[in-house]
Amino acid sequence: MTDDGLHDEIAGRHDKVLIVDFGSQVTQLIARRVREAGVYCEIAPFQSAEAAFAALTPKAVILSGGPNSVHDEGAPRAPDALFDAGVPVLGICYGEQVMALQLGGKVAPGRHREFGRAEVEVRAASALFEGVWTLAARYPVWMSHGDAVTELPPGFSVIAASASAPMAAIANEARRFYGVQFHLEVMHTPDGAKLLSNFVHKIAGLRADWTMGAFRGEAIAAIRRKVGDGRVLCGLSGGVDSAVAAVLIHEAIGDRLTCVFVDHGLLRLGEAEEVVGLFRDHYNIPLVHAQAQALFLDALAGVSDPEEKRKIIGRLFVSTFEAEAKKIAADGRGAPEFLAQGTLYPDVIESVSFSGGPSVTIKSHHNVGGLPERMNMKLVEPLRELFKDEVRELGRELGLPEAFVRRHPFPGPGLAIRCPGGITPEKLEILRQADAIYLDEIKKAGLYDDIWQAFAVLLPVQTVGVMGDGRTYEFVCALRAVTSVDGMTADFFPFDMAFLGRAATRIINEVKGVNRVVYDVTSKPPGTIEWE
Repeated sequence: MTDDGLHDEIAGRHDKVLIVDFGSQVTQLIARRVREAGVYCEIAPFQSAEAAFAALTPKAVILSGGPNSVHDEGAPRAPDALFDAGVPVLGICYGEQVMALQLGGKVAPGRHREFGRAEVEVRAASALFEGVWTLAARYPVWMSHGDAVTELPPGFSVIAASASAPMAAIANEARRFYGVQFHLEVMHTPDGAKLLSNFVHKIAGLRADWTMGAFRGEAIAAIRRKVGDGRVLCGLSGGVDSAVAAVLIHEAIGDRLTCVFVDHGLLRLGEAEEVVGLFRDHYNIPLVHAQAQALFLDALAGVSDPEEKRKIIGRLFVSTFEAEAKKIAADGRGAPEFLAQGTLYPDVIESVSFSGGPSVTIKSHHNVGGLPERMNMKLVEPLRELFKDEVRELGRELGLPEAFVRRHPFPGPGLAIRCPGGITPEKLEILRQADAIYLDEIKKAGLYDDIWQAFAVLLPVQTVGVMGDGRTYEFVCALRAVTSVDGMTADFFPFDMAFLGRAATRIINEVKGVNRVVYDVTSKPPGTIEWE
């Protein structure tokens, strides 16, 4: 079940770019860079690109990179209709190669593979480079390819070259077709965002009308038209997405929105109070605070398997939410007809599967336990066009406190999956205290915004320690901090040892029950960000 009505109404107001996904790990970065240039865009897998092009009617197309060689059996191709439509096309990496091949050029394995930093030299003036790169100058870029274009399609010329890719950038200025072997979308190509801006604005002539200020007004109008005189129920998790969705909907329909905050006893220190205070006191939004700590903790007692923990929490969340919804329906004002969810654009993008076609990757926590189906309600998903950074910006536009807007992601199962093994109230309290100290030290060091996610984990391990003249036998606390773009891959954050020493000392001294602290230096893959 989706909320396509709001999506179509809002998207239809803007100039649009279609991004054809050939399976690159950084396709979403292309979309984010285009959005940052103030232009609305959507991603479609190559298998459904022709249908997406017809439905979206974009004014420009970008072809992404991908893991394949264009010569692989069954290697993906772009629909010919994209090249026949008269709109500008930009191919990136695999996108350049497939465009060159389909338009009559040749692609072959390069003399040398290029992975990582490289330099390109500008060989000809081009609208793609205007105001950014100058003739004969050299610029740093990020390469990741084995194949390369070896013969140009008719009407194309070389506009930049690298040591291993003599056709590192090509152009047919008359048709407004451009191809680059390097990745414009990554930060390792310093001028990449400017070149993408040139493509969407100077070449395609698209308006820079995609802003969160404009989106706010459009979304409010669309919500009012969809909901009419109806009532909306919104589940608050304490995270940014559901909070922004709730504030936006409240601005649209006022007290006909009721929020339900299920407090399962697995939140961080002071989190429940912060959420309740923000919505009841700051925004005066009708809020039901379902205090279900005992229900959840009793059900989790003695359970150590992480998947079983998730199932229990999901099941109880659904039943608790349903019970509160029935109470709201019986309050004399009528049952809510709509259910609000904080679904984001990455949750609804189809991922590319080269063997069996596109597969939808809706994250289960956005549709907890099949909640919309069970409750037989219409969905309102006002954020489903947005990326996470856009949601944060919208939150600022709506006046949410900066500390709330900037907060790191927090999993739906909460501290249950940061406490491996069995869960007890005592262990959760130890974990809350340690986690709060760790985050406090990160903020004091000015590092919070440089980190995607940081948290403490209480391990099911006790070790011998010495405090004063006494022997201790207490828990080990692991600290985790990662950098990431979208959470799909991640690297550990390189704290200096002085910081880790300060954080560990505070935790050991201030949290009774911990006598040893370790730091997790595992990347994703092979590990995951969370421990369970």
